[in-house]
Amino acid sequence: MIRVLVVEDQKIMQKYFEYMLSQESEFKHVQTVADAEEAVGICSYSAIDIVLMDVQTFHNHDGLKAGKAIREACPHTKILIVTSLIDPKVLERAKSGCADSLWYKDHGEEEIKDVIRRTVNGEHVFPDVSPGVELNWITSGEISPRQLEMLRLYICGFSYSEIAREMNCSTAGVRWNFQEMIMKAGYSCKEDLIAAALESKLIVTTLK
Repeated sequence: MIRVLVVEDQKIMQKYFEYMLSQESEFKHVQTVADAEEAVGICSYSAIDIVLMDVQTFHNHDGLKAGKAIREACPHTKILIVTSLIDPKVLERAKSGCADSLWYKDHGEEEIKDVIRRTVNGEHVFPDVSPGVELNWITSGEISPRQLEMLRLYICGFSYSEIAREMNCSTAGVRWNFQEMIMKAGYSCKEDLIAAALESKLIVTTLK
């Protein structure tokens, strides 16, 4: 029997996971909570085999941070990140110790069941790269990781000169990279590029 805790703040996804778990006799649905911080406490006193952990949870609490805390406090409990966020930072953080596996929500039901079983059995199941998303004329994979980091820093409030210091390059180099991203994607201005990156969840800056 695999004891499962669901951490998800969207009602429709809560019902989806609860129904999916109920269809398999090997899964025991222990509880569903909306807040990742609440899950840390539950795992400290309940026997949980695996947590299906969303990244953006109630009050924008960070599921990756909670996953790392649970893994450190309860080594027997596995963390499976379930997310629709394609931000490469999410996958990077998950692989760096915040989770045992990661699954994207737009994949199939049978796939997540398989990932649950494999994760409980000790495997680490991660995609090699995050999915690409369309940005007008191009896909996100055509933007280099360095350019994506520049865009992330700008969205977080850094100026061009601050980005240049952070990334050890010139201010003119930062400006050139933004111009290239805008031109390559076919946007008319920087604001359109930023709006597309946020709307597609390519970059996420709201986690607490």
